[in-house]
Amino acid sequence: MATETAPRERADVGTYEDICAAAARTTGLTAFGGTEHEEGLRLLVEDLASPEAGLTPVGNYFHRSQVKSALVGRLMTQARLAEFPQHQDVRIERPIFVTGLVRTGTTALHRLLAADPAHQGLETWLTEFPQPRPPRETWEQDPVFNAIQGAYRQHHVANPEFMGIHYMDATSVEECWRVLRQSGKSISFESLAHVPRYSAWLAKQDWRDAYEVHRRTLQLIGLNDADKRWVLKNPSHLVALDALMEVYPDALVVVTHRDPVVSVASGCSLSAEATAGMSTTFVGKTIGATQLEMLSRSWRSFREARGRYDQAQFFDVDYRSFVKDPVGTVESIYAHFDIPWSDAARAEVARIDAESRSGKARPKHDYLLGDYGLDSDQVRAAFE
Repeated sequence: MATETAPRERADVGTYEDICAAAARTTGLTAFGGTEHEEGLRLLVEDLASPEAGLTPVGNYFHRSQVKSALVGRLMTQARLAEFPQHQDVRIERPIFVTGLVRTGTTALHRLLAADPAHQGLETWLTEFPQPRPPRETWEQDPVFNAIQGAYRQHHVANPEFMGIHYMDATSVEECWRVLRQSGKSISFESLAHVPRYSAWLAKQDWRDAYEVHRRTLQLIGLNDADKRWVLKNPSHLVALDALMEVYPDALVVVTHRDPVVSVASGCSLSAEATAGMSTTFVGKTIGATQLEMLSRSWRSFREARGRYDQAQFFDVDYRSFVKDPVGTVESIYAHFDIPWSDAARAEVARIDAESRSGKARPKHDYLLGDYGLDSDQVRAAFE
């Protein structure tokens, strides 16, 4: 029988230099491949160490680990890029990017699109430790894979409510933020803590360098599957559309839509559940205010940038229509972008859809907007 593991604690987050040294000790590597990541991560660490973040000992450990993971990922990526120089020859053609506000069906749609045997996505463990994707049948013999899978099993035991909100494990195709954060840029950081200076800095940044790292990482991970189309997903693609389209000019962008009142309430609940016990300030009304500002800013940025590109490269999905007919929605996306809809694709998409409706991956989520000091009029005004 599984037992709950006590959360780990630290007296403080530490300094940026201290966390860099810890990442170097963990990997045995020191080459970060440039310094463009330093400004954002330094500012983030300073914010996390401030009274405004209000981190508890558990929060200190968690957020330090997040920064360290970004640095470990960068070190590992640089080493593997040097080890496999042939990654530079891998072409990434017409990748699909799923984006939208949080809790608008992006995760479910992403997983259905990635189910096609002709497609590939970013598996969670490979976003943590980038490398050319090994054959699936070998993963259980990989100590890194087993360590990450074991950590998720413990997390699900200790946090059963979070599993119902967003189920994931080491094999799941997941969001791009673990790759983007290697450049110090990720809205995930401001979704998990009160970091106002970092948030203000991030809102003014050009994300081009982050997406260049993103592209090289896809070339590396997909080295053994170069014939497969990439399917990616992240809410932060909203705020960085110009950078995305500059690095991936033939990108196919799928945009999910849902009532923002529901989306913001659900997103706040996700942030609260993911950070329970980690901060004395990132709770209740602070979560509501920060997440509403960040989400509405992201949406306005996307809306403004979208008009600069060929609208044939975009496809809009209504959440209600998607829930009513997931497989039909996927087929419509294929038709719009002229992607072959094979019998194998139809079968796998239908299978994954059926699995998602039952068992451990079945979504279950309760939330109230008022718990975060917000009402529907505030949310609608922010998105008007």
